[in-house]
Amino acid sequence: MIFLTAALIDYGLFLAKTISVLAGIGLLLLVVLKMRQDGTSEDDGRLEITDLSDRYRELALGLKQVTLPAKRYKQALKAERKQQKEREQDENIIRHRLFVIDFEGDLMASAVSGLRELISALLLELKPDDEVLVRLENTGGAVHEHGLGASQLLRLRNHNIRLTVAVDKVAASGGYLMAAVANRILAAPFAVIGSIGVVAQLPNFHRWLSRHDIDFELHTAGDHKRTLSLFGENTPAGRAKLREQLNATHAQFKTFVQNYRPQLDIDTVATGEYWHGEQALALGLVDELTTSDDYLLAAHAEADLFKVSWRTRKKPLQQLMDGIGLAQQRWLNFRQ
Repeated sequence: MIFLTAALIDYGLFLAKTISVLAGIGLLLLVVLKMRQDGTSEDDGRLEITDLSDRYRELALGLKQVTLPAKRYKQALKAERKQQKEREQDENIIRHRLFVIDFEGDLMASAVSGLRELISALLLELKPDDEVLVRLENTGGAVHEHGLGASQLLRLRNHNIRLTVAVDKVAASGGYLMAAVANRILAAPFAVIGSIGVVAQLPNFHRWLSRHDIDFELHTAGDHKRTLSLFGENTPAGRAKLREQLNATHAQFKTFVQNYRPQLDIDTVATGEYWHGEQALALGLVDELTTSDDYLLAAHAEADLFKVSWRTRKKPLQQLMDGIGLAQQRWLNFRQ
């Protein structure tokens, strides 16, 4: 029994080491792929537009077709077509337009590349009375990537376009950084909001390499070119410098959020904690408790609704690395 226990412990340690090494290699490959993507020109993406107003009308008519007698359904269908024709022919009717963007975040905010294309396309067409609704689902990740995402959304506000962000599940850390620039933030009652903080963590294989007589050399020019290392020996000075950098980033994060939500008690909400929708509303992190579905349903009566998306064809290697990135997100994080 003792022998079996020891064997299981040894196997567990070996498995943990193997997973750590593979995860480290996967992270390096992910970084390399990201660098290659950043250095290439825009791919052959395309803009896709879906008329959500038509979809709502089809849903309503489909329900009527099933629930109403045939004669009454035909009357309802005829009345709907007549109203639609009158709306199309009456040039005096100017309906509000609402454009919907779905943003699903990951560790490296890879969807930002499509977001920038969408916003550029919209800014060519948007009018002052139009609105953009971003359905944001984002747990945060790399500072610079999510900062760029926030900057892309900020372009709408800088052009005086009303920006609404709806959070049905989560907008935390870098996700909340993006949401904060909106004119109005909506959240479902149990959505996760906040986590205004900064964290850095990474494994260190120095002792494992030393036990196996493997040397690792790292040469830098500049006292703080590298603070912590995956394979080298980390020092107290390096750790202190990293904490200094994290504090500076946190201060910038707080200032950014405060600029766009001045009503917040920033010291209360910027502790790295998260809150659910009802608590977030009480703290001023969001403006209304509702789901994106209810918001769109209410807007349907007075606005023309369009969903816009940017589609690209991913290469097999990129699909593989995206999968690795999602796995990395569970155990290795450098996020706001």
